[in-house]
Amino acid sequence: MNDIQKSVALLLTHARAASEMAYSPYSRARVGASVLDQEGNIHTGCNVENASYGMTQCAERNALAAAINAGMKPGTARTVVIYATGFEVLAPCGACCQVMSELLAEDAVVYSCHDEKNYRSWSIRELLPEPFILN
Repeated sequence: MNDIQKSVALLLTHARAASEMAYSPYSRARVGASVLDQEGNIHTGCNVENASYGMTQCAERNALAAAINAGMKPGTARTVVIYATGFEVLAPCGACCQVMSELLAEDAVVYSCHDEKNYRSWSIRELLPEPFILN
C-alpha cells in the first residue's frame, strides 16, 4: 500500500465514523466526509437532513466548515474523502463542488469510497470546471 492509499484508508476510517452520526430520516443515506488540511489535521462532518430538503446540510460542507472553524486557511485543504451507505461511489452535489472549489487547494483530490479498494477520485476542476467566482 503506497502513501496515498494509506492516507485515503485513514481518511475513509474517519469518514465512515462520521457517517454513523448522520441524521438522515428521509433518504436513509448516511454520509460522512473527512478533510485533510495543510497541517495534516483531519476534520469530519456528516449529512444533516431536514424535512425542507433545501435546508439539508451535506457531509462535505460540514467537514469543510469544521476545518475552517479549526483554523484551516481557505484554499489549502489537500484531500476530501466521502463515504456513503448504500452507494459504491457518490459524487458530490453541485453546492458542495462550489464550496470545495473555494476552500480546497488547486491540486486537491476528492475521493468517494465505499471501502479501501473501491473508490473514485477527481480533481476539483474535473468536478466543477467553471466555478462561480466574484471578481
